[in-house]
Amino acid sequence: MNAVSNGQNENMTCLDDSPSSKEASPVTEEELLRKPYITPEDVLCLNHITENYLCSPDANIYEIEFLRFKIRDIDSNTVLFEIAKPANTASTPSSTPGNNAESPESQGDRNSTSHDTQANNIPKDPNTGRFVRYQFTPKFLNLKNIGATITFSIGDFEINNFRMIEKHYFNDTVHLKTFDFNFGYCIPNSINTCEHIYVFPNLSKSLTQEMIDNPFHTKSDSFYFINNKLFMHNKAEYSYNGV
Repeated sequence: MNAVSNGQNENMTCLDDSPSSKEASPVTEEELLRKPYITPEDVLCLNHITENYLCSPDANIYEIEFLRFKIRDIDSNTVLFEIAKPANTASTPSSTPGNNAESPESQGDRNSTSHDTQANNIPKDPNTGRFVRYQFTPKFLNLKNIGATITFSIGDFEINNFRMIEKHYFNDTVHLKTFDFNFGYCIPNSINTCEHIYVFPNLSKSLTQEMIDNPFHTKSDSFYFINNKLFMHNKAEYSYNGV
C-alpha cells in the first residue's frame, strides 16, 4: 500500500461516547486511563500533553512495526530527516548520517560500556522505541508544508480503519495543532508506505522565539487507532535551536 494523506483541521468537535454524541467538556488523562478502551473522540478532548502512555505496548496485537521514517520540505523537496530500522534486527530504528534524532534509550546505550557485567540483568524498558527527540534548526519553524513518509509492516491480521491523531503542544498546555490521518486498508503480512502531509500553523513571532529559546518544551502525542480503539501511543519532543 502506497498512499498520500492530508491532516484534517484541528478544530474538531469534542464528542462523548453516547449514541447522541453531544459536545463534551475536555477530559483528563486520569479519566481516560480508567476506561476499558480509548477512542479517537477521547484523545481529541484532551487539552494538554499526556504525562503517561495511554496504552501498554502489549495493546499492539496487530504487530505493526515502523521500519522507516522520512521528513521532507514539500515546497523545495529537500529531505530534512530520515531514520530506518536496521534490517533483521529487533533494535530501535537507527538514524542515517546527517539527521538529528535519538531516543533516550540510545543515549543510555552509547554511554554504557561492554565491561558492565550487570547490563544483562537490567530488565528491558517496555517503552523502548515509543519516544524520540528531534533536533531542528530555527528555520524549520518557517516551513509551511512537510511530508512525513512512514514505512511499516503488519502481522497476521488485515487492517481496516487505521488512524493516527497527532497533537502538538508547547509548554504542555499551549495547543499548536492537531493532525488527523488515515492509513487506509492493509493486507496481512505486508509492508506499506504512506506519506502524510503536514500543513503547519501560522505562529506568532513571540511564540516562535519562545519555542526556539526553550528546547524540548515542544512536544507531541501520537495516538494510533484501529476500528476506533487505541492500540499504540508514541511521544516526541522537539528542539529548534540547532545549527
